[in-house]
Amino acid sequence: MPVWDDFFEAQVGASAALAGLLFVGISINMPKIVAEPSLPNRALQALTLLVAILLISTVLLVPGQATVYLGIEVVGIGGAVLALALQSSTRSLKEVREPYRRWHVGETAVVLIATALYPIAGLVMIGVGTEGNYLLVPAFLVSFVVAILDSWVLLVEINR
Repeated sequence: MPVWDDFFEAQVGASAALAGLLFVGISINMPKIVAEPSLPNRALQALTLLVAILLISTVLLVPGQATVYLGIEVVGIGGAVLALALQSSTRSLKEVREPYRRWHVGETAVVLIATALYPIAGLVMIGVGTEGNYLLVPAFLVSFVVAILDSWVLLVEINR
């Protein structure tokens, strides 16, 4: 998909850089993160969202693949990310404290919509073609925003 190469290259670079920074931030605040039951899931969610962008963009940069095979790869990665998001969200919803529950429910809904777009985009690639890439754009954008907000909580808010 040469037309999309620059876009996916940018996504690989941005997601890899943010995932690396997230790892550093988690390691700095590890005792505080582990002390609050809902925060390890939040860290996992942020990392999962960034790795999803990294993996999907990487497979879409592999030259010479048929769009159908790319779609199958995106469905596989997207399905795994959606399943992990469902599991993580369900677990953390039980553990989040009451004052933050409403915010968490809203964020969970946004995350599930964004991660559901991944396998849907793959199915569109299989059935229609590269038009499925257009569904990846909002999924990536929302994933970046949620991962950055989660990172902010894990790096800054946790120290207040």
